[in-house]
Amino acid sequence: MRILGIETSCDETSAAVVEETGDAAKPWAIRSNVIASQVAIHREWGGVVPELASRQHIRDICGVVERALAEAGTTWRDLGAIAVTQGPGLVGSLLVGVSFAKAAAAASGLPLVAVHHLAGHIESLVLHNGELPLPSVVLVVSGGHTSLYLVERPGSYQPLSRTRDDAAGEAYDKVAKLLGLGYPGGPVIDRLAKNGNDRAIALPTTRLTHADRNAPELKGDLDFSFSGLKTAVVRHVRARQGGLSDQEIADIAASFQRVVVSALIDRLFVAARRYQAASVGIAGGVSANSRLRAEFMDRSERREMPAFLPCLSLSTDNAAMIAAAGLRKFRAGVTASLDLNADAALPLG
Repeated sequence: MRILGIETSCDETSAAVVEETGDAAKPWAIRSNVIASQVAIHREWGGVVPELASRQHIRDICGVVERALAEAGTTWRDLGAIAVTQGPGLVGSLLVGVSFAKAAAAASGLPLVAVHHLAGHIESLVLHNGELPLPSVVLVVSGGHTSLYLVERPGSYQPLSRTRDDAAGEAYDKVAKLLGLGYPGGPVIDRLAKNGNDRAIALPTTRLTHADRNAPELKGDLDFSFSGLKTAVVRHVRARQGGLSDQEIADIAASFQRVVVSALIDRLFVAARRYQAASVGIAGGVSANSRLRAEFMDRSERREMPAFLPCLSLSTDNAAMIAAAGLRKFRAGVTASLDLNADAALPLG
């Protein structure tokens, strides 16, 4: 069976065709994965402008889907279902993908599957590596999300923690903007950090010990917080009234990145030990960060715990991961009706 996946949650318009392999260990194969990025459009604004994003999705969606089908050598008659990101994300962007998917499902008579964006990121690990040893603790870390999930069985995602304020990727973007490095901030800070002293600046690490009143069902001690770190960088930069040299910028980047990566890795492995995980994984856009990948694999080797990452092409938002998560739901007998609506704050678990 082949499924068409559609992803428009933020600023990438993506469509992909994924098919079942019949191999229980590695159940899915990518036949195409087309992504139209809007980075160049939003760069001059220093971040994603929701109205511009939704308008560009409208311009791109038909061509992106047509190309995904062509690259996969697939027609509408060859498909078994259509999967689309329902949420979370920018509501205007989500509506473009949801509306297209509903129209396509109605016209073709194909089943419609609604997918949670973060479930897609988690399933990107399976799409690239095959089925994970379970239970697994997965860190989903991106520009809009920083959360830990326990996967006890395929298709089950239990939230363990989240960020109380900025997501890690959001903090990268804000610090990069402060330093005049442009958008998106993650790749440029990662690059500059390699030439900096990661101990040059003393920056704080936030450790939370109490439950968040907005999520009282979670214990809270595994939650993340990056707003204090961001504020510390702001104060350091403002104190340098004479401006910053290239080396000082590299030192700030390295010091900032060290603290972020340490916070992510530490909580991930604390959760893995607490829930007796058989494996750990990191997914989402920030999983492309070179220091995060290196420290994650090093820690997993020292702990003798299987560790999984997506390939770089599956780290950022893409429709292949949505198609994979859609196949998981479809085989579990879960489909959506044609009155499906986008949900910008859709919960997972």
